[in-house]
Amino acid sequence: MTQLNAQTKPSGRLSVGKRIAFAAVVVVAALLVPAAALIGIDVYLHGKYATTGGFNVWGYRGPVAGRKRAGEYRVAFLGGSTVFGYGVKWTEAIPAMLEDRLQKSGVRPFSVVNLGYNNEGAYSMRFTLQDYAYLDYDLVCLYEGYNDVNGDNFSVFRHDSPVFRLTSYLPIFPIVLREKAAALLHGGDIGALYRHEGKTVFRASIAQRAAAGVLDATAAVGESLERRLDPVTARPSRRLAADLATGCAEPSQHYCEAMFVAVDYALRAGKQVIVITQPYGTGVVPAARHRIQQRELAAMIARKFGASGRVKYVNLGDGVNLDDPLLSFDHMHLTAEGNRRIGTALVEPVLEMAATRRQ
Repeated sequence: MTQLNAQTKPSGRLSVGKRIAFAAVVVVAALLVPAAALIGIDVYLHGKYATTGGFNVWGYRGPVAGRKRAGEYRVAFLGGSTVFGYGVKWTEAIPAMLEDRLQKSGVRPFSVVNLGYNNEGAYSMRFTLQDYAYLDYDLVCLYEGYNDVNGDNFSVFRHDSPVFRLTSYLPIFPIVLREKAAALLHGGDIGALYRHEGKTVFRASIAQRAAAGVLDATAAVGESLERRLDPVTARPSRRLAADLATGCAEPSQHYCEAMFVAVDYALRAGKQVIVITQPYGTGVVPAARHRIQQRELAAMIARKFGASGRVKYVNLGDGVNLDDPLLSFDHMHLTAEGNRRIGTALVEPVLEMAATRRQ
């Protein structure tokens, strides 16, 4: 008989355990490698667009706010694109202008955090206050009415991102590409991305439409990766609480309810609040409806919070003429000079609130 060789030739097949481990490594790599690449791109884009029209990694405009200094009085400024500073650098937006003038007062250290974003209305404010409670703000400035004039606005922009809901990090990658696509399709008008009236004022060429399609498709890849996290964190429902009895008449009832909820939330958290009327509309913002809305708001604040020393109402309806091209470039959004005037007008009310805040 022929003796068999004790050292048999390997079969070339992995054991079941090793195959499972190898498959797991491949799956993890397939998920992590593209995710890591997108994170790298995203951080780069945050830095690139921080000054012009972007936001920092935590989802708000301007530098990341650090821990408060001794004696510092911090203001959280909320609203839509007029707070965000659409069309101007972050240093030229209202919150930055206000901070600059408060610091020059020499009263105490001040900081103003810009928590506004395009198309956000009153409904989003309570969520925003909750999301950024860790900033330990002392005063809340609520500056929005335009985005609620034409009907209910349930936009909560940051909560559309499961990454933000889970980690508080807000990706900018899909937004940058979507805005570039909108600029191509609308003759450089990025704002068209945030308007929903369906008006077309610019006809893009075939090449521009094709390029915009590529940008939109690439943005969709990033959004698809984000949506994989949807099952991990619940998307909040978008509805107003019933029967808040603010006393406001239609069509301003839901707007008043959302503002009431935001003010009430801030007060329950031990904060101070300034509710501000924006410059009155002159056309782009329906003038008559805006004035009615703001009259209802002022009356509601007086009814519900008039006895509270922690709530102040400031009417800047006549603070800036929206028809003056030196102050507003589109009869709604302000130029740097327009924002400077609003910021300056708010210095005294903020100082008055700061003076009553315990250090």
